[in-house]
Amino acid sequence: MSSILVEERPDYAVLRINRPQQRNAMNRATRQALTSAYADLAGRFSVVVLTGTEQSFCSGVDLKEELADRQAGNDVARQEWVATLLSLRAQPAILIAAVNGFALGGGLSLINVSDLAIAAKEAQIGMPEMGFAAYPGAAGPSTQITLTRKRAAWMILTAERIDGDTAERWGLVNRSVPLSELEAEADKLARRVAGFDRTALIAAKRALDAVPGRMSDWTEIFDFGIDVNDRIRRDTGAQDAGIGRFSEGVRNPGQGSKE
Repeated sequence: MSSILVEERPDYAVLRINRPQQRNAMNRATRQALTSAYADLAGRFSVVVLTGTEQSFCSGVDLKEELADRQAGNDVARQEWVATLLSLRAQPAILIAAVNGFALGGGLSLINVSDLAIAAKEAQIGMPEMGFAAYPGAAGPSTQITLTRKRAAWMILTAERIDGDTAERWGLVNRSVPLSELEAEADKLARRVAGFDRTALIAAKRALDAVPGRMSDWTEIFDFGIDVNDRIRRDTGAQDAGIGRFSEGVRNPGQGSKE
């Protein structure tokens, strides 16, 4: 059975990590399957939901395979995992993590590289690496640029897990819902985002990485924002169509009363 399951829906696609007996740990074959499947879907869908199976979202890199690699003199698992994460970030589709259960180490990294994230209240999210006398090489830095220093330090230095509610309160995920509602909530979010213009979504995703990642000067970021919209208008007529609808009294998504 495939370690990555793909489901194509009318508005978006779903990628499901499928190694439940290993708590969805990412071995080499699964990393390659995830990278390949997401690249294919990202070229055809504007939104992709990433989730897990049974009680696990992802428990990180497969440590048994990593140990075997090291013993064979092939210590490349961590570099391969970073390459996988960077590949996910580089794709144009909006990636939504639907965190259904354990998200440990590399699983937390998957949350961090996703554009949006919803977690089950019952989810267990953490970095167990300190228990192995290690710093979480990917989950650590990506959490440190997401959370305040004290919150990141708590997760790294204590190796304690947080639940979905805490992850939402800390800003690690956008929303926390009961596990029984997770799939429906992810579906609702994915369909909403997929309803927007694909060109605009791609440009907005790139802008989210640029500010404050590459720029923070106020003049520079305002000029950048104007340039982003100029490029969107050059590549699609969706902005003009939206303004046209508004001028005719038709509300666009996000305008007027809450939907």
